[in-house]
Amino acid sequence: MSDKKKAQVFHFDLYGKREVKYDFLNNNSVKSISWNELDYKEPYYFFVKKAFSDEGIYIKGFKLNDLFTKYVSGFQTKRDKTTIKLSIKELQDVKAIFENNEVEEIRKILDLPEDGRDWTIDWAKKDLKENNPIVSKVMYRPFDDRFTYFTGKSKGFVAYPRSELFCHLNRNENVSLITCRQLSTFDFQHLFVSRFISDMCNISSQTKETGYIFSLYQYTVANSQQSIGQTTERTPNLNMEIVNQIAEKLGLRFTDEKDVSTSSTSEGTLAPIDILDYIYAVLHSPTYREKYKEFLKIDFPRVPYPKDAETFWQLVNFGGELRRIHLLESPIVEKRITTYPQAGDNIVIKPRFENGKVRINDEQYFDNVPEIAWGFYIGGYQPAQKWLKDRKGRRLNFDDIEHYQKIIVALSETDTIMKKIDEIDFM
Repeated sequence: MSDKKKAQVFHFDLYGKREVKYDFLNNNSVKSISWNELDYKEPYYFFVKKAFSDEGIYIKGFKLNDLFTKYVSGFQTKRDKTTIKLSIKELQDVKAIFENNEVEEIRKILDLPEDGRDWTIDWAKKDLKENNPIVSKVMYRPFDDRFTYFTGKSKGFVAYPRSELFCHLNRNENVSLITCRQLSTFDFQHLFVSRFISDMCNISSQTKETGYIFSLYQYTVANSQQSIGQTTERTPNLNMEIVNQIAEKLGLRFTDEKDVSTSSTSEGTLAPIDILDYIYAVLHSPTYREKYKEFLKIDFPRVPYPKDAETFWQLVNFGGELRRIHLLESPIVEKRITTYPQAGDNIVIKPRFENGKVRINDEQYFDNVPEIAWGFYIGGYQPAQKWLKDRKGRRLNFDDIEHYQKIIVALSETDTIMKKIDEIDFM
């Protein structure tokens, strides 16, 4: 910034119907409007008034993109309906269509639009033929894992596959934190976890709400095409300067791997997963989200340094439980709270919520569904609704029905745990 005096910036809000606004503008001028002068400052220079009264406290925390040394936005296919499928069989059928037909026949069979700048049928066809595609599970939406082919080639079957991330995820030992850098419509509720590489709209399809992926570990690999099950060395994807500050404050020794056979508390160690779980708990606090909502809209979240070991481990326990629930790995999700009492064809026609019932068609429904679960948001999605809406016209099989019941438990438990987190004084 030069030494020149900054320009004055003024702001005025005008609410109402179009006619009211027209009348106001017709009867006023720039000079007659009661403008509010903004005290804008770097780095954002907002043109609207922001409630930043707690800025001094908030900025003392560490930013996620400072803690995690590497991160990337989710992959983009540019043709989701063609390249991402609910089953491996459906994905293989698409591959067969590309292999056995010419470009215009493929376009007709798959009802594809005209080719775009970043994806063409010819590129996808050549990619599948020449680059040894791997069937890969991906996190498409919260609680909705699907399948695509991964080759690592950009502008191929998948337009932007984010190959620099693939080799670190898609293996059960690793986990990633997912959040957004900016929000356009909602307050902050944009947080999830996955063991797989995920789509850039993984937690929201709203403008600007791109999902960024922070993997907990980075693997030492020769190339991104290595077998998913291959054992390789890994290192924490963490800024050790921040990690050491946390460990020193808590009086703990940092270790690259958590010994699951013992308690971190009793052993006096701090592992990467403990830090992730602490973050996950803090960012699920309703009070924290409300208090710092203006900050959480404009940049990656900041998280306060833990105040003491006791508080830290309380949050780690809640964050760890939330993580396991969201990965559907907790025994809690096996304890069904809903029933699916009516026999029928199991075809999803028009999902709707009526008095504790989630109806998938006129005859069949999930019963005893808490309203909080039906309406619960993760990012820009309501998973209990979106999961079913994305399956309109499909027949739910036994695994689908069981999976949906797990989703309802997970959402209900998330609401309960969030309230428990709010009972802890960590700010």
